[in-house]
Amino acid sequence: MVRVLVCLAAAASVGAVLAVASSGGSAACKPTAGDVPGPFERIDAPRRAKIGPGHVLSGRVLRAGDCAPVSRALVVFWQAGPNGYVYRPRGRGSVLTDRSGRFRIEGPVPASSGLRPPHIHMAVIHPDYEELLTRYVVRRGATSGRMRIVLTPLL
Repeated sequence: MVRVLVCLAAAASVGAVLAVASSGGSAACKPTAGDVPGPFERIDAPRRAKIGPGHVLSGRVLRAGDCAPVSRALVVFWQAGPNGYVYRPRGRGSVLTDRSGRFRIEGPVPASSGLRPPHIHMAVIHPDYEELLTRYVVRRGATSGRMRIVLTPLL
């Protein structure tokens, strides 16, 4: 009887692990692909979450593999204003993620630049992870968006 209960418990554990893996649980945290730096890329942006009204981007920074939140990651962002590519100090900002890895930034809806759609450049920096340069593409007409950023731990 005890042997049957142990076998049933083991089978249930294996089934639970397989259900998490197939449902996109922790196995689904693949590192975010990097991007080339945008023009005038600078990471000395002032600590502020709002550089203007128009578009709100919220997101989470997670660790690759187990999807654990990355707290106190520095998220630096810079973008063009509504009239095109004019990177000035007022077009940059930075925030720290909270305990759950969340961040929220607000700025004007960026203009497209020639062949590139409207986007927000981002650098995500934490001493325990590889630095990441990426960008968020703003959908036409959107006033808000969400982004998940997955960092690769340093060895």
